[in-house]
Amino acid sequence: MNDNSSSELLHRLARIATDLGPALAPAGHQELLRSITAAAKDIFEAAACSLALLDDAQEELTFYVASGAGADDVIGLKVPVGQGIAGWVVTSGQPIEIADVTRDPRFARDVAESTGYVPRAILAMPLETDRQMLGVIEVLDRRSAGGSGARDMELLALFARQAALAIENSRVFSNLGRALFEAAGRAGDGDLNVALEAVARQAFVPDPELAELA
Repeated sequence: MNDNSSSELLHRLARIATDLGPALAPAGHQELLRSITAAAKDIFEAAACSLALLDDAQEELTFYVASGAGADDVIGLKVPVGQGIAGWVVTSGQPIEIADVTRDPRFARDVAESTGYVPRAILAMPLETDRQMLGVIEVLDRRSAGGSGARDMELLALFARQAALAIENSRVFSNLGRALFEAAGRAGDGDLNVALEAVARQAFVPDPELAELA
């Protein structure tokens, strides 16, 4: 196989990996996350449920999907990691239950007011895997507030694990496609394995496993 054919094959492979990533993520990633927040809202009989994700620098949270009161206004909302209940959860890595937000200094009322819905009670759980912190899922004003907090935490943790799995799967395939594109450009007629390892080492978050997967 000549150099041109080899380079063309690498680019085709990278394109396939990129195109298949969203398809291989369960239920299309965003659709699954939306269904998770909707299901959590219904099961907890809550006014709303939202899911926020960290940016690459882990300095800002973006509310990615939401269901219920204020959902249209909260989607796309960005807040610094150090702000609000969601920011505290991702910074500490701990879940939290707040029965009355007016008594908690961590509650960012101005952010809530910008969505048109100010909750009274919040249940929040970090979204994380063994590899990294991804974000937070919040349940607002659930009907069972004041009941069995431990039971509700366990239930919300199930939703959080499912969401984290969907997010990580989608990112793995997306990163694979990007790594192949970059490695194909670097490799030329050289060693693709060396190029892939270089891409993984120089990623925003060094990831040697990415080169192994590719």
